[in-house]
Amino acid sequence: MLNGAGVLVTRPAHQAEHLVQLIEQSGGKAMRFPTLAIAGVDDVDEIKKTFQRLDSYQCVIFVSVNAVNFALRANGGKIPSSKSVIFAAIGGSTAQALINADLVVDLVPKQDFNSEALLAMPEMQHISGQRMLIVRGQGGREELANKLRERGAKVDYLPVYKRIIPQVDNISNLSYLIENGLNVITITSGEALQNLVLMAGDQHATAIREVPLVVVSNRIRCLAADLGFNRIAVTQSPSDSAILETVIKFVTGNECG
Repeated sequence: MLNGAGVLVTRPAHQAEHLVQLIEQSGGKAMRFPTLAIAGVDDVDEIKKTFQRLDSYQCVIFVSVNAVNFALRANGGKIPSSKSVIFAAIGGSTAQALINADLVVDLVPKQDFNSEALLAMPEMQHISGQRMLIVRGQGGREELANKLRERGAKVDYLPVYKRIIPQVDNISNLSYLIENGLNVITITSGEALQNLVLMAGDQHATAIREVPLVVVSNRIRCLAADLGFNRIAVTQSPSDSAILETVIKFVTGNECG
């Protein structure tokens, strides 16, 4: 299907393997070039203290698998369960990570694995006066908390990880990849895209903007257009299989977006 096409995989190194395997199984040449690295926050005391008083919240929302894994790492491998707390996850993979941690997941969108889908659920409509905790990385989108606050909820953040730019030889690595047939770039977050542009520098800025881009949301598509990318396709979902499907459409000339 991919006939040797080169596909740039920009996921963090520890999250890239499944997509790499799918690309290679479909006849593509997966090119690993992580534009994000994930690390735990420096101070874990606040995480431990927050989990000790988890019963003070009515709902705890985990935004990603990283949020679950780094929360576990910071708190000795355990997230306390509570019958009085609703646990919510954005996405099936995040829900499964919570289940693997012996927690019951009460809310998870069945499709459109994003904040908007969680906000659209009936359980999130009448929440005035409820206390909610969002477990996430440092920074990130504010839309979820803003909407919950508009509906009358009191929302706190618990940052458990941070995103950093990997320490690699950007110019040499990108030069090699471009020279060896880079056909499609995959991007799964806005920050990963911004880092790619930074890592490319002036030397490769024009070259990477000419490569077809596969992104996982319309929000990232808008950012990519603002950054000068012209050929952009949006996947049906953020799953690796959906990313692969869109990559194949680009390579075979049946692009959408």
